[in-house]
Amino acid sequence: MKGLRIAGLALALLAPSFAAGAGESVNLILNWTPTADHSPFYYAKAQGWYEKAGIDLTIEVGKGSGVSSLKVGSGGSPFGIADLATMLVARGKGADVVALMSIYANTGQTFYWLKSYGISGARDFPGHKIGNPPGDASRVMWPAFAKAAGIAPDAVSFVNVGPTAKIAALKSHTVDIISDFYNEHDLKAIEFGSDLGFVNWKDIGLNPYGNSLIVNGAFLEKNPKLVEDFVRITQRAYAACVADVTPCLKALLDQVSGLDRENQERQWERIKFLMTDDFTTTRALGWIDAERMKKDYELVQTYLGMEKPFAVESAFTTKLLDTSVKMDAGKVGK
Repeated sequence: MKGLRIAGLALALLAPSFAAGAGESVNLILNWTPTADHSPFYYAKAQGWYEKAGIDLTIEVGKGSGVSSLKVGSGGSPFGIADLATMLVARGKGADVVALMSIYANTGQTFYWLKSYGISGARDFPGHKIGNPPGDASRVMWPAFAKAAGIAPDAVSFVNVGPTAKIAALKSHTVDIISDFYNEHDLKAIEFGSDLGFVNWKDIGLNPYGNSLIVNGAFLEKNPKLVEDFVRITQRAYAACVADVTPCLKALLDQVSGLDRENQERQWERIKFLMTDDFTTTRALGWIDAERMKKDYELVQTYLGMEKPFAVESAFTTKLLDTSVKMDAGKVGK
C-alpha cells in the first residue's frame, strides 16, 4: 500500500495545473492506429488535463507519417505525430510544419524478415518484396536506407500492407520483408522465434529522430499559449506513463478496441528505450538537439533531395518544453 501511495503522489506531482477555459476544439492526427506509444495522450485526456487548459482534444487515427505531416502542414489538423525525417521531407515540399517534442529520441524504424526466406541481412534485400503502407515512414525514407546499406534503391518492390496485416503477410510469404517500429518487436519474436531476422536503421548508421509531436506553423504563430500548454501537458503525460504505465494503458484500452494488454505492456518497455538519450535525460523529456536535426536535414538532402531548401532551425523548437520534466532513465529496462 505504501508503494501505491508513493506512486499516486508522484503522478499527482506530475499533473499540470492549468486554468480551465472555454474548450477550443483541437485535433491531433496520429501517425498510425493507436498503440502504447500514444497512451499518454489518452491518459492526459482521461484525466482532464487538456480540458482544464481549455483544449477539447480529438484524437484521429493516422495513415502514416507522410500523411500526418502533410495534413498538419496544410492546416488540416493543428497537431500530429510524425517521424521527423518524414516531416522534413514534407516541409521541403512546402508543408508548414514545426516539430515541438521528440517521442522517439532513437529511430524505431526496423525491417523484419524470416531467415528461411534466404535473407540474412540488408545486402540480401534486392529482388525481394517489402510490405508496408504507402504512407509509411520507412517507405518514404527507403532511398536513404538503401544507399546506407549499399544497395540500389530500385532493387526491391513494395507491396501495400496495412499496419495490422504485416505479420500475416510475412507468415504467408505474401511479402519477404516488412517494416515496423521496434516497439512492436516482441509480437514478431513470439510468432517466428529463431527464424526471425531484423535490422534496426541505427544498426547501419542511420538514427534520425523518430515519432515526434508536430504542429502547423501558422497555428503555432496564432496560438502560442495553447500550443505551449499542449506541449507541456503532453510532456508531463509521458513522464507520468514512464513512472507508471498501468493507468495510461487503461485509458488507451478504454477507448481503443482490439488491443492486447500484455502486448501493449511489452511495447511500452521498448518505447521507454526509444525515448531515452543524453538530451531527454538531462535537458528535458522530448528535447530535440539542434546538431542532430542538422544531420537529419543533411540525410534527407543527400538521399532524397530537398525541393524547397530551408533553414533547419525553422523546422523545430524546444522553447515550449518544460525543462523540469526529464526522462527517467532509471525506468528503462525495468
